[in-house]
Amino acid sequence: MIRFLPAAAIAWAAFDAAAQTFVVPPELWDRPRSGRAVLEQPAIRQAVNAWLELPGARLVVRHGAGQESLLAAEELRFWLAALAVEPGRIALRGDLQSSEPLRIEVEKGDGRGTN
Repeated sequence: MIRFLPAAAIAWAAFDAAAQTFVVPPELWDRPRSGRAVLEQPAIRQAVNAWLELPGARLVVRHGAGQESLLAAEELRFWLAALAVEPGRIALRGDLQSSEPLRIEVEKGDGRGTN
């Protein structure tokens, strides 16, 4: 039991330090959007709530390499800012495959890094 406790503590610390990830459904982009429609998306609402719980955190919108994915990520960044997320705490990262849906990650830290 004593040997288990340090391993469990290390595992919990690694889990706690990991970014929380929320997948934005591709269907969001198939219809007209409003602030209400965007916030009604469970993944977006959960990401914003998780961000609010972590002072100093930032939201990273991960997208594919294509122009369409980049445009969707930029629009999502604008919607997040319209929903009162500080623009300086939202970053874009184009490191997904073009076929993957957008993801929002909540990263702990000082939140100063933007892209």
